[in-house]
Amino acid sequence: MQPTFSLSLRDDGVGVITMDIFGESMNVLKAEFADEIAAVLDEVRTNKSIKGLVIISGKPDSFIAGADISMLDKCKTAAEATAIASMGQRMFNELEKLHIPLIAAIHGPCLGGGLELAMACHGRVATDDNKTVLGLPEVQLGLLPGSGGTQRLPKLVGLQKALDMMLTGKQLRAVQAKKAGLVDVVVPRSILLEAAVKMALAGKPDRSKPVKLPLVGQLLEFTSIGRGILFSQAEKQTLAKTQGHYPAPLKIIDAIKAGVHSGMQKGLEVEATHFGELCMTPVSANLRNLFFATTQMKKESGAGDAKPRKVKKAAVLGGGLMGGGIANVTAGKAGVPVRIKDINQTGIGNALKYSFSLLNKKYKKRFISKTELQKQMALLTGTTDYSGFHDVDLVIEAVFEDLALKQQMVADIEQHCSEHTVFASNTSSLPIGQIAAKAARPENVIGLHYFSPVDKMPLVEVIAHDKTSAETIATTVAFARKQGKTPIVVKDGAGFYVNRILALYMNEAANLLLEGESVEKLDKALTRFGFPVGPITLLDEVGIDVGAKISPILQKELGERFQAPAAFDKLIADGRKGKKVEKGFYLYGKNAKKGRKEVDTSVYSLLGVQPNGRLSTEQISKRCMVQMLNEAVRCLEEGIIASARDGDIGAIFGIGFPPFLGGPFRYIDSLGAGNLVADLRRYETQFGSRFAPAKMLLELAEQEKTFY
Repeated sequence: MQPTFSLSLRDDGVGVITMDIFGESMNVLKAEFADEIAAVLDEVRTNKSIKGLVIISGKPDSFIAGADISMLDKCKTAAEATAIASMGQRMFNELEKLHIPLIAAIHGPCLGGGLELAMACHGRVATDDNKTVLGLPEVQLGLLPGSGGTQRLPKLVGLQKALDMMLTGKQLRAVQAKKAGLVDVVVPRSILLEAAVKMALAGKPDRSKPVKLPLVGQLLEFTSIGRGILFSQAEKQTLAKTQGHYPAPLKIIDAIKAGVHSGMQKGLEVEATHFGELCMTPVSANLRNLFFATTQMKKESGAGDAKPRKVKKAAVLGGGLMGGGIANVTAGKAGVPVRIKDINQTGIGNALKYSFSLLNKKYKKRFISKTELQKQMALLTGTTDYSGFHDVDLVIEAVFEDLALKQQMVADIEQHCSEHTVFASNTSSLPIGQIAAKAARPENVIGLHYFSPVDKMPLVEVIAHDKTSAETIATTVAFARKQGKTPIVVKDGAGFYVNRILALYMNEAANLLLEGESVEKLDKALTRFGFPVGPITLLDEVGIDVGAKISPILQKELGERFQAPAAFDKLIADGRKGKKVEKGFYLYGKNAKKGRKEVDTSVYSLLGVQPNGRLSTEQISKRCMVQMLNEAVRCLEEGIIASARDGDIGAIFGIGFPPFLGGPFRYIDSLGAGNLVADLRRYETQFGSRFAPAKMLLELAEQEKTFY
């Protein structure tokens, strides 16, 4: 078997350790590498002619992307996981103790265990390439950095920066990492090895001086009172953000605290113990399952063996908020030129302005260079007719929900583009088969449903109707991935998957409001449950008018359970469309107090309700959630989604379903299908047929089976 680590000696006395896992596109750290690394270090120690060492990756585009997480699934006890962490700590301690300088030459992702290895080196040189990012994202898997990361990062970048990076999983570009003190030198990729060799020959860098910080930072970091304030604030903010659902952030704080108060050895012991404990939690298991599911999904075309066509040029119809967002990720993430068509220059101007504002924020944060900003803006052009559409490979339609208008656009694209051009509709509710009904080439028509705001929301639904070709599906899925999105392929039908499960959840929240539960209480109940925002806030954000347009479509296609409360017509009649017009359930603009979110209490009298609810937050969240869970099962039953895995990914990335619960289907497994059926039956007796359990759910409960 080919070794992963190899040592070569240069004429100048520097040894180069190259890490290259045979047959893999990325380097990841595995437990079995411990013996290999030990053998290389023994060779280094016995060869007195070696003046310095450089560790570099043999992969073209990655340093070390982290540790192999699958090895954690083999652990049966916390003690076994703790042993893995302790072994990693010992290995990196051996690197740090080397008598000669050891420099990490970093190009591409340097994450998790990869960064922990780099921090155990005596110096770090990184390339200025966009692919180079450094971070400790373990918290996103419900874990903490277990190979010394909680102890070494604060020493290099200071407590505040280290807490921020580890508690959020934030990644830094090379320039940001240098500014923070994580990287010593940033160079072009072409001279990475030579720069690292030069640093190795210069001797070990002096790390005795504390991190450079402004005066306030010094008072917080270098005094016991200041550190106490820092840790206390970090704990408070963490609990406010996580609602206590995620144990990893508090364990990270505790491990850092142990190192600061009792020294590195104690800190490492606490870190390893916490790592083992976290590994055994259902939260980490669910987050790791989500990671494996999305990784597996990246390898799928969405259409079996079909090969995607290359998209060299794209177009967007409509320069509104969605159109502008879609154009932005197409140019910025996919690097594909985009032609934006709108009925007037104002729409085009708005779309271009939207992209510029997003790019300018990145430029100001040093995330991209001025050249990169200009390069991405140059990919965006506009037109009020179909000029420049003859060579477009894929068109995304993002206009308002009007079937006749969308059908007309299909006809226009078939007239002005090539026979292979894909027509993708960003409709949120209209069946794609209806949009393609009059198409000359229905095989090219597909749904590509983005979520707002496009630049932030990771999910897209790829919706194939019965005549969509496999090549069109594969092309659309590949294109969405290039845009940085997580695509799930769903079957055609009103509301598709995400909006369908969301609609019943939102309707139930509206019913509770009309029964006298207050706006704040409803939102609090669901954010406490684990959603990023409550249902009433979401209604204001998305637009009350948008919900009003979608409900009748869903009701017509799917039945009476989708009927929205009639009282909501009063909101539209009163001009309450939500945040975009600064009039909805909450106060906006001049009426809102700065820094405080307040309900517009006039909404209660408009709806004819008195907020005097009697339900607990748990009762509220349960009633909304059972609707979402039941409808998710119905979507699987009808083949709208291909698997429970796709349903879980769609809900987490599309509507912020609490990731720690693993998604609707993993959550049903943890609740037990029988328990969910019992809840639905109780509500059905009380409120009627909208709570009738799905057939598949009844079968699952009867057979005592699970989705996974």
